[in-house]
Amino acid sequence: MNIATWLYQTALVRPDAPAIRLGNDLYATYGDFARSAAHIGAFLCDTHGIGHGDRVAIFTRNAPEYLELLYGVLWIGATVVPVNHKLHPKEAAWIIANAEARVVFTESGTLFTGGTGLPPDVRELSIGSVPRDQLTAPINSPAGVSDDDTAWLFYTSGTTGRPKGVMITHRNLRVMAMTYPLDVDQIFPTDHPLYAAPMSHGAGLYNFHYVRIGACHVIPPSQGFDPAEIASLAKSLENITFFAAPTMIKRLIAHAQTVDYNGDGIRTIIYGGGPMYLADIDHALDVFGPRFAQIYGQGECPMTITAMNRDLVADTTHPDATQRRASVGLAQACVEIRIADEDLKDLPTGEVGEVLVCGDTVMAGYWRNPQATSATLVDGWLRTGDLGRLDSDGFLTLTDRSKDVIISGGTNIYPREVEEALLTHPDVYEIAVIGAPHADWGEEVVAFVVVRVGTSPSPETLTDWCKAQIASFKKPSRYIFVPDLPKNSYGKILKTQLRAQLGEQS
Repeated sequence: MNIATWLYQTALVRPDAPAIRLGNDLYATYGDFARSAAHIGAFLCDTHGIGHGDRVAIFTRNAPEYLELLYGVLWIGATVVPVNHKLHPKEAAWIIANAEARVVFTESGTLFTGGTGLPPDVRELSIGSVPRDQLTAPINSPAGVSDDDTAWLFYTSGTTGRPKGVMITHRNLRVMAMTYPLDVDQIFPTDHPLYAAPMSHGAGLYNFHYVRIGACHVIPPSQGFDPAEIASLAKSLENITFFAAPTMIKRLIAHAQTVDYNGDGIRTIIYGGGPMYLADIDHALDVFGPRFAQIYGQGECPMTITAMNRDLVADTTHPDATQRRASVGLAQACVEIRIADEDLKDLPTGEVGEVLVCGDTVMAGYWRNPQATSATLVDGWLRTGDLGRLDSDGFLTLTDRSKDVIISGGTNIYPREVEEALLTHPDVYEIAVIGAPHADWGEEVVAFVVVRVGTSPSPETLTDWCKAQIASFKKPSRYIFVPDLPKNSYGKILKTQLRAQLGEQS
């Protein structure tokens, strides 16, 4: 079943219910929303020949049109490719090319002019290029699809530094959405899901269950995260719910304390996407009360590995309450998890090993990458690459990441990408990039640099070089210039020693 059918059915039953707001202002009812999605789908089909299984990319900030475009693509059985708007256009162009997308929507419709590497056969359109008031195609029900057809192609980088396309099916999305009210939080038609985090990621994935129940989606006028704006919208709209990285919660709580705001109007904040330190969630509970739920997931198993609902997060009565709050919760109802050793054999309770996941939300595989798929999906189990342990009650505590991914502000940054960008600078001889703990962002990017003899590039010079090639948020926050890098007998850089060195300096 096409998951866009949920919008179609809601529009039939509640056509006049508010569906999308830009701030406090109503942008569309559910009748408007479904009509726009159907018309966008017809436009893509009739004007650009987009059909079943074709890929359409969206490379833009959060906007009311985002939801319409998303459902317009799904409506005709095509596959949506949401691209992180923070990426450099060159990086986005690589993803669009790899996905073999035929159309990309951007805010201006002219973002890729000027040699950014977009394939010549890809048509770039602005998000407003399909005016809602000028579309006349009839509103037919969404196209039929197989449960295993790819609905959402999500690009996440691997250890090689090149993004991989995660194939998320209609079944994956439907099961993910139906599991949410069982394990994460109840949902109501009176809710106002707010999109303060990028809709290309987890925040956007959380639209489906709210569409099904007929809640009203809210796009902040800032198109992003602004603590003062969130507090204002919560007070005026009430029943606000949203997904946030831990660093966003920390900033929101800091703002709340400066203006004496106690969270009124916010019903639930779901956090994930990075480590939430125990002291930070305890502080947030002190300021806002029991308004928090936690999830742990990956692009390969979107939003659905483990969860802790608000009662578990806020509990102080259980003997193990503190340890539970420091965990990432229990396996969600749609999956099974286990802890395994390097040979993928089960480990006893309490022992640390790799987290493996099996269930109906695990991806179909990586787009055009059978080698990576076979290495990650083994006998039906997803190898997450994360290390953790299960307690006797089933709570999962993550202890480390087996990959070198840096999570800063809830966003994954892959050291190889940064290293490759910096190594193209003529003054850089060797480099190693690692993550270091950061009080506000979770982690920051630190680069150990060996320069070529006779050169002395400044940190500012290297930062400008980075920003010309990769997204600004990936650039190092600190540069440490060293005469050489520690290596093992095979010449591999020992990042463990660099982390220890960094710890000694802090």
